Amino acid sequence: MVFAEHEVLIRCDAMTVYAFLVDGMNLPLWRKGIRSIGLMSGAAGTKGAVYRQTTTGRSGRTIPADFEITQARPGAEIQFRVISGPSQPTGGYYLSTEPAGTRVRFALEYQPKGLLGLMNTGIQRTIKAEVSQLARLKDVLEVRTAA
Repeated sequence: MVFAEHEVLIRCDAMTVYAFLVDGMNLPLWRKGIRSIGLMSGAAGTKGAVYRQTTTGRSGRTIPADFEITQARPGAEIQFRVISGPSQPTGGYYLSTEPAGTRVRFALEYQPKGLLGLMNTGIQRTIKAEVSQLARLKDVLEVRTAA
């Protein structure tokens, strides 16, 4: 199993952060490598919503990475699972209110199968790079709320 997490403190209230994160259409605003995204089924930002997403792979080719929201607790937690593509991690955003704002933890877990299990180091680096993008979320949200 490969696991990575990253957390930041964002100077915004938990509901503002939650509303931004639960809307899959906002992902390209803070996550690099997303080429396209759209709601495929379900109600946007709710449990069961499925988003069709394509990302840029290592060699620059387009990779499907559709995902489903599996848990949505307003102001507290959003969990998802990737349902297409070569790797299908599960993950979540976990929010907690602090005096200075909202602490957000982004965690990803992936269980490589077959030969991918032999490439654990490369997969670990990729997963860690994904969760580290949370720093960009902080920048985007703090600039938006300051405006």
